[in-house]
Amino acid sequence: MQSGNEQAAEDAPAHAEHSDIYDDDGVVRASFLAHIGAAIADRDTLTLKGDVASLHESELGDLLEALQPDQRRSLVELLGADFDFSALTEVDEAIRLDIVENLPNEQIAQAVQELDSDDAVYILEDLDQEDQDEILAQLPFTERIRLRRSLDYPEESAGRRMQTEFVAVPPFWTVGQTIDYMREDKDLPDSFSQIFVIDPTFKLLGAVHLDQILRTKRAVKVEDIMHETRHAIPATMDQEEAAREFEQYDLLSAAVVDENERLVGVLTIDDVVDVIQQEAEEDLMRLGGVGDEELSDTILAASRSRVPWLLVNLFTAFLAASVIGLFDHTIERVVALAVLMPIVAGMGGNAASQTMTVTVRALATKDLDIYNAWRIIRREMGVGFINGIIFAMLIGTVAATWFSDPYLGGIIAGAMVINMFVAALAGILIPLVLDRYGIDPAVASAVFVTAVTDVVGFFAFLGLASWWFGFS
Repeated sequence: MQSGNEQAAEDAPAHAEHSDIYDDDGVVRASFLAHIGAAIADRDTLTLKGDVASLHESELGDLLEALQPDQRRSLVELLGADFDFSALTEVDEAIRLDIVENLPNEQIAQAVQELDSDDAVYILEDLDQEDQDEILAQLPFTERIRLRRSLDYPEESAGRRMQTEFVAVPPFWTVGQTIDYMREDKDLPDSFSQIFVIDPTFKLLGAVHLDQILRTKRAVKVEDIMHETRHAIPATMDQEEAAREFEQYDLLSAAVVDENERLVGVLTIDDVVDVIQQEAEEDLMRLGGVGDEELSDTILAASRSRVPWLLVNLFTAFLAASVIGLFDHTIERVVALAVLMPIVAGMGGNAASQTMTVTVRALATKDLDIYNAWRIIRREMGVGFINGIIFAMLIGTVAATWFSDPYLGGIIAGAMVINMFVAALAGILIPLVLDRYGIDPAVASAVFVTAVTDVVGFFAFLGLASWWFGFS
């Protein structure tokens, strides 16, 4: 009779392929997860090294996220030197810290030496300063200086994301010397697309693409075929700005320079893709008022990240309620108003969210600026007015039929036009004003836009009703 572990071993191949890891929805297969879980429970290092150590770093990252916390730690322990630490760049920060904080600094230091510098910085930057110093102290001098320099740059800057491994040659070298250097030097990056040209002080002079090297005769000097690097990126530049440079100029890699124009690293397209995804996720999460929350966060951490803006939202809710209180006599006389009130406010809130989302994203990508702001504002005002007319006719007809009162239909129709127009205006003006004063519109816009649409919606609807029915 087969044990559960033996059956799981038969269900999974000796070396996992991509199709064996994921199901049709791109999720880690339950059978593969059970197989790995059984191997961890049995401390079967041979199976784990056969099925896990050969995975791509992104696949290993998905597996780590699918495992339970105690299983993750055991998996890393059992794999030992065969664990690919670059997989830690593919998981949530909470998972990464959970794994790293349970490892001795000696093991982390050994692993960091095998990583590209950008991946090493990505792992080290979340550790406490004391742990960082202890790990760096165990590295060779040159490697330690490179990583320390990257860690000294601001968070989310190009200096943090760059690789410090690059190929640089003097301008007087020939193409033949450059080719021989690339063939013989064992410390060059695993892959690169261009060679940088520097003077004796490491000041960046230009660059040469590899295809140009291959097409040029050996006797030609590098300075005769190099091109000026017009898109060198300052190490202190925000990573989102650096990603925008790649997008605008279709770059595969770019030199990173310090304040003295000296070459300190290279930013590559694979890192930029990660930055674009990270920044897009941040904007989306902040629009929802959840900050930097991740799925792997604890209950307390998730609650703590959401409470601040919920408190602000509570205050604005009381503000909207106070507007309703001004018309309590009207509502008592015409009960249908209480039924219809949420429709006006809700439609305005949804319309404002649409405009706000477009505006915040346009601000983040620099597609919205002082040159086209007024044109976009006019467009959104027009959209709000037209949509207001459309939904005013719809809700006005429904309300008049529902309550057999054409006047009530006209009141809610008028309120709908007003609130949809104001919602569109608030959806674009509030993010613009916040951005103008240096406040992240992705974080703060939603609460204030919702407050405006609620207050204006209730005030317009109940105010028109009070005026029409002659109530004070």
